[in-house]
Amino acid sequence: MIDWKRVGDLKREIGASEFDEVVELFLEEVESVMDRLRENPNPDLFEEDFHFLKGCSANLGFADLAGFCLAGETMAARGEAAKVNLSQIFNCYERSKIFFFEGMENGLAA
Repeated sequence: MIDWKRVGDLKREIGASEFDEVVELFLEEVESVMDRLRENPNPDLFEEDFHFLKGCSANLGFADLAGFCLAGETMAARGEAAKVNLSQIFNCYERSKIFFFEGMENGLAA
């Protein structure tokens, strides 16, 4: 679910204080897109939205979420946006956040 090697690498690359800012920015930006997808999903924007979410997720080590977003991006690019399982993406994001913060508390990205 979480690529702890990626998380640790990023934390070492940018430093602990910058890492905290990156996490905060990630949450703000991803939550904004997720909220829009929940409240007012626009299939015409799915390819762009999932591309954005995929990149953010991969950068912070949210590997499963990045994979689901890649699948959504690919479906949208093929004109199959209606087949994207938004619930799966929302659930994966929520679970990933829990695992991420639990893992951070337990030092998995040290």
